[in-house]
Amino acid sequence: MTHTTQLSVNVNKVALVRNTRHLGIPSVLRAAEQCLRAGANGITVHPRPDERHIRPRDVFELAELLQGWPGREYNIEGNPTQNLMGFLRDLAARGQAPTQCTFVPDGEDQFTSDHGWPLADAAARARIAPLIAEARALGVRVSLFMDADAALMPWARELGADRVELYTEPYAAAYADPAQRAEQIARYAHAARAALDAGLGVNAGHDLNRDNLGHFLEQVPGVAEVSIGHAFIADALELGYADTVLAYLRCMGRA
Repeated sequence: MTHTTQLSVNVNKVALVRNTRHLGIPSVLRAAEQCLRAGANGITVHPRPDERHIRPRDVFELAELLQGWPGREYNIEGNPTQNLMGFLRDLAARGQAPTQCTFVPDGEDQFTSDHGWPLADAAARARIAPLIAEARALGVRVSLFMDADAALMPWARELGADRVELYTEPYAAAYADPAQRAEQIARYAHAARAALDAGLGVNAGHDLNRDNLGHFLEQVPGVAEVSIGHAFIADALELGYADTVLAYLRCMGRA
């Protein structure tokens, strides 16, 4: 059976540009809808507490939009000790719970996600275990943002997570150097196998683009979903949303 990786488009950067003025453009909703029409498998947002890009209204409007796209996924990222759980509770109460939430261990003022959960730390595990259980009780699949550390994957499963999202910036940063790329891809393949062996699904994201994505998917087993935002929106500025979706889907299909 052929394994197909799903593409979830992160629309944070659309909101970031919109928020520089008070005109409501570019539209996050129209961006998401164009991506879905072109074949994207889902939409991702990461609403940070400072509302620098995605705002609460966006979270709820996108949830409403996704109701009209059966089979497409809505993934909300964030730190569950900040604002994420509030969104999950409110959406579940409306009957619009997202398909997936991705727990990310970011600080409130963090520039961008740059590390995974330190699950070797008992205190970290104790802090998120009840939140994983609550999210799953709301009917939301839980993915944990993780470094490519194979030793931590059994902990993620022990805590009740459904998936892990491998933090791929180290791979992307090493991609231009063949030796470093080979070293990094071996780490990610090992981590993905460990996750699969533990009974977890595997997602991936951060700094993946049209240049490095195909090689990653060829070498790392069982990647169920990639979430791509910054590079996707950069490409869309030149190609448009629909053609960018098609370009990424072609890249993924070749892999």
